[in-house]
Amino acid sequence: MTQPASSGDPSRNFLSVTQARCSILEAIEPIKGWERVPVRSALGRVLAQDVVAPCNVPAHDNSAMDGYAVRAADLNAVGDTVLHVVGTAFAGRPFSGIVGPAQAVRIMTGAAIPEGADTIVVQEVTRREGDQVTVPPGQRRGQNLRRAGEDLALGGVALAAGTRCGPAELGLIASLGCAEVSVYRKLRVAFFSTGDEIASIGRPLGPGEVYDSNRYTLFGALSRLGCELIDMGVIADNPAALEAAFCDASQAADVIITSGGVSVGEADFIREMMSRMGEVAFWKLAIKPGRPMAFGRIGNARLFGLPGNPVAVLVTFYQFVQDALLKLMGVSPLPQANLFDAVCTESLRKQAGRVEYLRGRLDRSEGQIRVATAGAQGSGVLRSMSEADCFIVLPEDCTGVQAGDLVKVQAFDGLI
Repeated sequence: MTQPASSGDPSRNFLSVTQARCSILEAIEPIKGWERVPVRSALGRVLAQDVVAPCNVPAHDNSAMDGYAVRAADLNAVGDTVLHVVGTAFAGRPFSGIVGPAQAVRIMTGAAIPEGADTIVVQEVTRREGDQVTVPPGQRRGQNLRRAGEDLALGGVALAAGTRCGPAELGLIASLGCAEVSVYRKLRVAFFSTGDEIASIGRPLGPGEVYDSNRYTLFGALSRLGCELIDMGVIADNPAALEAAFCDASQAADVIITSGGVSVGEADFIREMMSRMGEVAFWKLAIKPGRPMAFGRIGNARLFGLPGNPVAVLVTFYQFVQDALLKLMGVSPLPQANLFDAVCTESLRKQAGRVEYLRGRLDRSEGQIRVATAGAQGSGVLRSMSEADCFIVLPEDCTGVQAGDLVKVQAFDGLI
């Protein structure tokens, strides 16, 4: 897809957010390489093959509660039933006998159901006197039992390929007795900042310089995804230096992410370099902040040329780059955007023709979800991202919001 030519209203010549997302996701496929890793090393990794249950989970019928294992046929429908307690079943130490007529076995949570029993009566409703237990009426056959294979049946798919492993997935894999799993190799991502005015931290600023924050926000975002990082530092606004950086990055990485240099200034060389060394799918979006964002390819590496302003870097990363990286990592299906309605507590101005992402702060008190902007909304004010817990998403056709109107909100929880 090529960028539309300019004419008339500039916003009409920019790719929409939806078009850009579709263009990016349609252009990429998951990486192919995979490896076997120990279960604990699989945290955050993406399964390359289905995890198939080699056994039933649980392995045997067991009790879901502490109580008494009994035969439902012995219980009175009306009035109490008195049973003789003939033993105890513990988790890992089952009762070895058979539960006969008018008998009961004291049983603990997780213990195997003794032969002959088919019902568990919770201890709280019973009365115990010596080796006699009194059971009240109203019990149901099969209550409080967990059947063998109830969680997972032998040969069933426990976790499908494309699943990203979190704490629950690690526990599930371990419950199957699997010591290793197959995961996609880590995605290799090279990233660097561009600009003569960008200074690395740890030294005094020169005239007109600013410290490089973008590499650190990208480092944080990429680290959370579990990528293998190649930090290439700050590259000057010099075509030869940029060409060398792109050559090195395209040979070492699956993805290249830059910040700065994708606008139309005399020293903005990223888009030109991408066109000369590879291809550019688009470079202007109907979005604020983040309008100048390039997507393309150099060699076999996908390239995202993000804006230079710090907030625009984070907005474009989370709205476009993150899902692309997840798809490259093999995640399937991709997570859905967690948009929901909230009452806006202030009036907001907006220009039609672009989607705007304002940094917001949610208030869930008094039984209603409300939202207000968090701090100054300039694309260079990174503090607004730190103070916010959501994006207020204003669609293309919106021309403003009045206090009390409903707006769409995208919470950071689960996104960032």
